[in-house]
Amino acid sequence: MGTILIGTSSWADKTVIASGWYPDLVDTPEARLRYYAAHFPLVEVDSSYYALPTARNAQLWAQRTPQLFLFDIKAFRLFTGHQTAPAVLPLDIQEVLGPPEKKNLYYRDLPEEISSELWRRFRSALEPLRMARKLGMVLFQFAPWFVYSKASFWHILHCAENLGDIPLAIEFRNKSWFAEKHAKEVLAFERENRFVHVIADEPQGFVNSIPSIWEVTERSLAVVRLHGWDAETWNKKGLSTATDRTNYLYSDQELGMLCEPVRRLAAEADEVHVLFNNCYRDNAQRNAADFAHKMNKSAASLRVIRQ
Repeated sequence: MGTILIGTSSWADKTVIASGWYPDLVDTPEARLRYYAAHFPLVEVDSSYYALPTARNAQLWAQRTPQLFLFDIKAFRLFTGHQTAPAVLPLDIQEVLGPPEKKNLYYRDLPEEISSELWRRFRSALEPLRMARKLGMVLFQFAPWFVYSKASFWHILHCAENLGDIPLAIEFRNKSWFAEKHAKEVLAFERENRFVHVIADEPQGFVNSIPSIWEVTERSLAVVRLHGWDAETWNKKGLSTATDRTNYLYSDQELGMLCEPVRRLAAEADEVHVLFNNCYRDNAQRNAADFAHKMNKSAASLRVIRQ
């Protein structure tokens, strides 16, 4: 049976800091990461979606966390089909591209030499974590308009080629991927290429709603990301922060319903990452701690659950 690691999709969100989850004296980035890592064995890095990570930060993260702690890294937004303001790119890349002709760039807009350099820098930034054996996987949360198509399959393979031997996890956000006629093909594609299928728990009924398909496609790792069930805010426009759309606290009963599916994953995968992405205030930290407690109480059939 596999190892289950439970954590959250942020440790430094402003609303988490404001919630009071961190004690008053835990008031620096270093102290907050050390405090978080004393409570959970896993965290997802969200900042790498908004801008390329740096090797300096990765080195500091590795130094400030216990030996067995893991970081899952979100892929840079350009790689996942999202619009990206030129201003978030490194200054030297901006200079090569010249004055922006439009507000946002997409991956298809980049010259090949620029996209190759961005990939090189992304891999290089993760190297301190990889060398410290603290890199879990890279999460590709593709844009809602990234639809099932031959071109999309090609792009995923292109991403994998550029990641090298770093584990790649896929979270689709368009229901075309798991329409009845495509689901088997998509899961087979993930298995064939050893991509990690991300099981998403989220509101249903939207074009970017993905059903929770509890399948293991890569023996080494399964990933569950829990976004909450607030349908009212899921696609609401004009929210003040990104975390407002996942302002949801799972009930004790709802957490209990997740225990058995996660145990089944652990029967098939060497490791299971359970990440609470309901990161408004301390919702994720509270739910992750409660879920770990529930899993530990029923862990007779599991090899290990780290908290």
